[in-house]
Amino acid sequence: MNRRTRLLFGAAFICGVAAGPTLGLIGRVSGVHWSSAYAEDSGGSGNTFQLLDLFANVFQRVRADYVDPVKDQELINNALNGMLSGLDPHSSYMDPKQYQDMQVTTTGEFGGLGLEVTEADGFLKVIAPIKGTPAYKAGVKSGDLILDIDGRTVVGLTLNQAVGKMRGPTGSKITLTIKRDKVDVPLKISMTREVIHVQVVSSKLLGDVGYVRLDEFNEETAPGMEKAIAKLKDETHGKLAGLVLDLRGNPGGLLEQAIAVSDDFIPRGEIVSTRGRHAEDDQRWDAKGKDLLDGKPLVVLIDNGSASASEIVSGALQDDRRAVLLGERSFGKGSVQTVLPLNNGGAIRLTTARYYTPSGRSIQGLGITPDVRVAEERHPPPHFGPEHESDLNNIITNKGGAPNEPGPPDRPDLPPSLKTIPHEPPKNWPAFDPEKPSTDFQLQQALVAVHDLAATKKVSKD
Repeated sequence: MNRRTRLLFGAAFICGVAAGPTLGLIGRVSGVHWSSAYAEDSGGSGNTFQLLDLFANVFQRVRADYVDPVKDQELINNALNGMLSGLDPHSSYMDPKQYQDMQVTTTGEFGGLGLEVTEADGFLKVIAPIKGTPAYKAGVKSGDLILDIDGRTVVGLTLNQAVGKMRGPTGSKITLTIKRDKVDVPLKISMTREVIHVQVVSSKLLGDVGYVRLDEFNEETAPGMEKAIAKLKDETHGKLAGLVLDLRGNPGGLLEQAIAVSDDFIPRGEIVSTRGRHAEDDQRWDAKGKDLLDGKPLVVLIDNGSASASEIVSGALQDDRRAVLLGERSFGKGSVQTVLPLNNGGAIRLTTARYYTPSGRSIQGLGITPDVRVAEERHPPPHFGPEHESDLNNIITNKGGAPNEPGPPDRPDLPPSLKTIPHEPPKNWPAFDPEKPSTDFQLQQALVAVHDLAATKKVSKD
């Protein structure tokens, strides 16, 4: 993802960190139906029981002859991980500790270091430390490469495994070996894990336009956004010109929160639907008749880091013509992962459905194209990690939906003035500073769009 992609290391397992954003649904499984599995396989690749016998044979060979003794539990966990991760980038097995950590994460508070990272050439690259966290206070900087964790190399570890190495109880110490650009000697940085509260909603008033940023979709997202908008209305004494909703770099999260956020702006009609392997499991969610902005202009910022739940919100608002989408094409994760608890206290995260926008589009592998394309920078720096779902291995196909053209859907409702918004910053545009909104080119163009929409609406009323 881009510089806004977030990963918070500590006593938590982040959904989808191995390969990108994840949309979570909580489900339950009561058992495995072997007879059904056999019936489906009998016309395909062979006898299921013969394949299970093959697995048992390999298991016993490794157990007996591997160079070092290996615990049965470790072998089974590795087999389960391979079985699920080989399906697609978002299915995975969670042992009891990982499952417990994932549940804690969705509440928005957990122990950790406070780092935004991605994978880079076998190491972990720091996107940014989060202000006020142990990593920030210890001096970890953007661009740092994490080489070792407590003296052990990260080479050969998946991102999930690296997360496991960095987890630990609040108050416990950890030492990272860091390679910093233009510093010849690796740095050893020690810090103490702390409870980190993820502030997923931030807001401010920019003139007469409200700005709300959503960092992810956890249990606090919709309530936090609703409070932020109410505060912005109070600050403007009911004269808020419009709102910019920033979903850039938001990797997704809980489906129910994506629906709740969409419902806060869409008065009626469909928000999203899901279609799985079995027709009886298909679902659809509709709006319930409210708009927190009372019809005032809404501009949504998206980029290649906007994924999953962010794409549900963006797609619903775009199809409903309730908002203008501005920025760059989103990540393209159009699949639903159901979390199925197991009898050992762990769980599997299994891809069970594709989701579709109100017009029937599946954005799997394609993403959401903004109505107004605006690049963040003239010359983006080298990108670390996958830019889009289509860059990942073993992704599921895009199928079953309405035709999804490369460009945005037709929007005759938009004022012609939006076509004059520049697609990239001018040569003399200042370097981006997160503390200075004036340096955020996409945000500045979103403010222009809000005022254009407000002016057009006023003229049409007059």
